[in-house]
Amino acid sequence: MASTTPGKDPLLFNKVSGAILGTCLFVMSLNLGAEAIFHVSKPAIPGYDLPSAPEEGAAGAEPAAVVVAPIAERLAKADKARGETVAKQCLTCHSLKADGSGAQVGPHLFGVFDRQKASTNFSGYSAAMKAKSGEKWDAEHLDAFITNPRAALPGTTMTFAGLNNPDRRADLIAYLETVK
Repeated sequence: MASTTPGKDPLLFNKVSGAILGTCLFVMSLNLGAEAIFHVSKPAIPGYDLPSAPEEGAAGAEPAAVVVAPIAERLAKADKARGETVAKQCLTCHSLKADGSGAQVGPHLFGVFDRQKASTNFSGYSAAMKAKSGEKWDAEHLDAFITNPRAALPGTTMTFAGLNNPDRRADLIAYLETVK
């Protein structure tokens, strides 16, 4: 009879090796099974074919300009309720309350329609906005500013990227006209 040391299993190495090899075999069989069920064929040329810009001088190289209806036409069919929803974006930095309470990164927008630019007690107006203090916030000025503040007023400190949808801008302006 062979003598064994108490507390040591002579087949421990074999058991651990078998467990590791069995696990590897199981994982590989799962991988092969998944590949058989969800086979993905590789494209002949790897990557994506991105569209390129037309060559200069090519016919039709100019993109069609997007025609936006004048703000007066868009205001005629604007939805003030939708404008109130759009105005929630403004509440991050502005207040719509008469007392100006709320977010104060920018001036309050209560009564902004037909108000002189840079005319509230807000102390953070940019020099560019102060230079326009003789003008009023009418529909045209609001539309241009909300479209792209930095393009409409270079030097503004307003960080909002702009609202591209002309109908949503009209909805917002129609709503702001009622906030008095």
